[in-house]
Amino acid sequence: MTAAWLICLLLGGEMPADVAGPARASEPTGPDVAVVCPAQWVQVLQPWLAHRQAQGHRVQLVSNAGSVEEIHTRLRTLHALGSLRYVLLVGDAEPAARLDPAIRARTVPAGMVRARVNVHWGSEPEIASDNPYADLDGDHVPDVALGRLPVDTADELAALVRRILHYETQAAAGHWQRRVNFVAGVGGFGKLADSVLEMATKKFLTEGIPPAYTMSMTYGSWRSPFCPDPRRFHQATLDRLNEGCLFWVYIGHGQRRYLDRVQVPGGAFHILDTDDTARLQVAEGAPIAIFLACYTGAYDDPRDCLAEEMLRSPQGPVAVLGGSRVTMPYAMAVMGNALMDEYFRERRATLGEIVWHAKRRLVQNPEGSLDDVPRDSVAANRLLLDALARTLSPSAELLEDERREHLALFNLLGDPLLRLPQPDTVRLELADEALAGQRLELTGHAPLAGHGILELVCRHDCLRGNPPPRASFEPSHEALVQYDQVYREANNRQWTAVPVRLDQGTFRLQLDVPEEVRGPCFVRVALQGDRKLALGAAKVFVRGTAAAQ
Repeated sequence: MTAAWLICLLLGGEMPADVAGPARASEPTGPDVAVVCPAQWVQVLQPWLAHRQAQGHRVQLVSNAGSVEEIHTRLRTLHALGSLRYVLLVGDAEPAARLDPAIRARTVPAGMVRARVNVHWGSEPEIASDNPYADLDGDHVPDVALGRLPVDTADELAALVRRILHYETQAAAGHWQRRVNFVAGVGGFGKLADSVLEMATKKFLTEGIPPAYTMSMTYGSWRSPFCPDPRRFHQATLDRLNEGCLFWVYIGHGQRRYLDRVQVPGGAFHILDTDDTARLQVAEGAPIAIFLACYTGAYDDPRDCLAEEMLRSPQGPVAVLGGSRVTMPYAMAVMGNALMDEYFRERRATLGEIVWHAKRRLVQNPEGSLDDVPRDSVAANRLLLDALARTLSPSAELLEDERREHLALFNLLGDPLLRLPQPDTVRLELADEALAGQRLELTGHAPLAGHGILELVCRHDCLRGNPPPRASFEPSHEALVQYDQVYREANNRQWTAVPVRLDQGTFRLQLDVPEEVRGPCFVRVALQGDRKLALGAAKVFVRGTAAAQ
């Protein structure tokens, strides 16, 4: 019996000629993409299938009939051919499917993984997870990039396919592609958790996000300059989504259908819940939403979770990554750093690859020590997180188990083959230091022709001024209105900016440094071409002149 016939039998039907196509002698015989899809929705998926085939992918449809183990066996057979890299699950994972054959016919069941660590913090004994579909050699570590489109109807699938294709083929290049927005709730997890979260956030700001990118922070502590008017916190959260961005990241507490509340003396205000998804209006630049929080990705719940509701919104995020049960700060911090590194430094082509490789790094232990790795390296970040967790955790021996458990806890609701924009690089050369009030000369090379902006900005972890201290909470309307002004100023790191129009190739520019600038800064260029964005940044330390001092 040939391998092709064996595959057809195991997949539960005949290999569709319009999907897999005939194999040529010079081409690999196995697919690189497996799609577990209800038969009734294959026609609705045709635009997606045609798009992926045009990109050179070899796609094999897989039956969704049977148990998780039966579907896993079909995938493992395909994986044995040696080319499989992606698995897409099409359909929700509804508990009612166990009792209703009609519902089961349009769903793909979630795997259930026994919990070992998070049960100590009140989680359920089993974790709903798609990781079993990605683990094809039995070691619990994913071997392929995997995602799920958790749709309930053909119309929902058609709408999501249109949004995926629009993101890849029609979304205009723009400044949304260099914008990363963070929203953070106050910790309250305990000493270890809060310390890890605070440290991870600082690492995100200073090292995780390259200086060529812009970022914002919306923080639910009324003492912080990054806290808007608490009464409008949820509106600020929606604004950061609706303005369009590359990544929108929430760090903090979460539940199945809502996020934590902003606590102030005498009151509390919500951050985001499923009712707010009707107000998502991302005109251009649908973000990848990442929830470093509990339960927000509980896609097996009888009611759709917050991540599913956001993904269903016609003008919401194009994909969501979230946890299906109680998640833990240390492992989330490790994975969050890995996710950013996989995109910004490793420059993975697809969302699924970013998540896949970030998960695999969860189970890896960094080599060396803090004494023999560069201070600003990814290894240093991980070593610091590990050292802090071991010092403060009452159960340090469970830290590796905690990281492994998050392989199951976090699931991608979205297309693993989604191609993320990767801006080209503008090379910049300038002096290491500059004087305030004087002119800065710089040269560089533009990979494309276009118009854009030349900026002098302070470092991500710095502020341009000193915000007013908040020793006590003043609940008056006049005082709370001032929060928004301080919030906007705290997120504005731009000292000066000038428009530029560059041709492809070498360029020479000048930038006047304002008198008030001091300290570590970056000069950066964002250049927008016809269908592409190009970014560049270089360090500069600005000193005051002798006369000013």
